[in-house]
Amino acid sequence: MANDADLVIVGAGPCGLAAAVSAQRAGMRAQVIESSVVVSTIASYPTYVRFFSTAEKLTIGGLPFVIATEKPTRRDALAYYRTVVTYFGIRVRQRERVTAIQGRSGDFTVISRTTAGEERRTTGDAVVVATGYFGSPNRLGVPGEDLPHVTHVYREGHEAFLQDVVVVGGGNSAAEAALDLWRSGARVTLVHFGPTFDKKIKPWVLPDFTNRVKEGQIAVKWDTRVSAIELGEVVLTTSGKENRLKADRVYIMTGFAPSLDLLRDTGVPINPTTGIPEHDSKTLETTIPGLFIAGVVVAGYDANKVFIENGRYHGDRIVARLLGQRAPAEPKLSAELDA
Repeated sequence: MANDADLVIVGAGPCGLAAAVSAQRAGMRAQVIESSVVVSTIASYPTYVRFFSTAEKLTIGGLPFVIATEKPTRRDALAYYRTVVTYFGIRVRQRERVTAIQGRSGDFTVISRTTAGEERRTTGDAVVVATGYFGSPNRLGVPGEDLPHVTHVYREGHEAFLQDVVVVGGGNSAAEAALDLWRSGARVTLVHFGPTFDKKIKPWVLPDFTNRVKEGQIAVKWDTRVSAIELGEVVLTTSGKENRLKADRVYIMTGFAPSLDLLRDTGVPINPTTGIPEHDSKTLETTIPGLFIAGVVVAGYDANKVFIENGRYHGDRIVARLLGQRAPAEPKLSAELDA
C-alpha cells in the first residue's frame, strides 16, 4: 500500500513551503503539516514590520513577488505566501501539531494532533522538519512571567497608550518595540542586563533610540535584571540593590529558541552547545536516513545564519538527495537580510 505522501514536511514557513514546491516539481507528493498557520512567524511580526530583503529574495519557486515598493511589508509577505500555497496547490494542514515521527526511510509515520484533539497519522517515504526558530521564547524564569499583562511577542503599541511599560532586552526587537511604544504614547523604560545594546543591533535603529534617551523620552536601566513581575510593577535588581518600577504592561523581548524536542525524541543527536542537529551539511539529511532538516533549524541556536533568502533552497538539496542526484551548491547570502 502506498504511503500518504512521498515527502511529509513539518512546518509551513517559507522554507517548508519551498521544500514542498521542490518536491512537487520533481513529481513527488508532498504533505505539509503546520502547528499554527502558514508562515506563522511572519504573522506574529509587529504590524509595522518591513523586511530588509527585497521582494525578489523572498520568492519561492520563481513565482513573482510584485509590490509597489522595493521592500515588502509584513502584510505583503503574508499575501504572497498565501498565493504560493494556492498557486502551486500545496497540500497544507494547519493547526495540527506533530507530536512524533516514527519509522525509517521509505516507511515513516508522522503522528499529529489537531486543535480539536484528534490524532492523525500520516505515512511518508521521507520527512523534512522545518519548524523554524521561534519554537519557544527565551524566558526570564522569574515569578510573575505568566501574568496576563506580560508578553513575549510584540505586535503594536496602541494597547499601551498613556500607560507605563517596561521593555526587557538588548537587541533589535527590544529597541524597536521601545521606539514604537513611545511613538504610540506610552511611557517607556527599557531594562537590559548588559551595559549597552547587543552588537548586532540595526545601525539605523541605534541613533533613533539614543536620541530618544538623550531627550528623556525613553528611560533606560542598563546592568539591571528583572527579578520578579507583579501586577502593576516589576522588581529590578541593579548591583545587588532591589527597586520597584511601575509597569502596566511588560514586554519581554529576549528572543526565541528553536524547538528541537521533535528531532531529539526521534533520535537525532543535538549539539548541546550550538543546538545544531547532527546532519549532512550538503544534503541536510540527519543521522536517521530519510529524515531531513530545512530552514533555520539547520543552524541551531544561531538565528543569523539561515534566512528565507538562503533557506528557500534547502528543498532543492533534499530532493536531489532523494533522487540520487548531486546536491546543488548553496547560494551566497547577500548583505540584505530578512526582517
